[in-house]
Amino acid sequence: MPTTTLTVTGVQKSYGRRAVLRGIDMSVPPGCLAGVVGENGAGKSTLLRILAGRLSPDRGTVEHPDGVGYCPQRPVLNPAFTVAQHLRFFQVAYDLPSLDRAHGLTEELNYAAYLDEPVGTLSGGTRQKLNLTIALMHDPPLLLLDEPYQGFDWETYERFWELAAGLARGGRSVLVVSHIAFDTARFDVLWRMRGGVLAEEARAASPDKAGV
Repeated sequence: MPTTTLTVTGVQKSYGRRAVLRGIDMSVPPGCLAGVVGENGAGKSTLLRILAGRLSPDRGTVEHPDGVGYCPQRPVLNPAFTVAQHLRFFQVAYDLPSLDRAHGLTEELNYAAYLDEPVGTLSGGTRQKLNLTIALMHDPPLLLLDEPYQGFDWETYERFWELAAGLARGGRSVLVVSHIAFDTARFDVLWRMRGGVLAEEARAASPDKAGV
């Protein structure tokens, strides 16, 4: 079994003269629920796009040899397609034998009733549920989630954390990027992004984390 599912070494990124990432080093082992928090504009989404392979760093390396699932902050969905059509499209893209896992996620996130609805008619929270399902449906060993619970009601927010903790217990690595700094005790490791660098944060232990 690999010792890490994500290794980042010396990643730098600038836009013109503005240095956004100034040397990011991090590693995430299997079965870890990790978080990156920071103010809006701190470079979190830039970092996540680099980790997902959607953007090239100016310097540094990113390694996730066993595959990745990526949930961007803004869903990239076709408003004319139904939920079911999106799932079928990504079933083909991921070369999945069935949609059993995807349908299980629609039940777990409580939006199975919308399978035949065009995405353009759905609420922002339901579109985000589909966005998350697409990232998870091929069961990758590493999940990169950018503000994954944006638009969720409280019940779905809790369901998200139950799902994330269950994935980690099953050996998956989950990296959640958010500007919200509460609920930090849910994480196994937490970094704060400030000034283009990451610093690990000390957190109070949560007595019921194992049951989250």
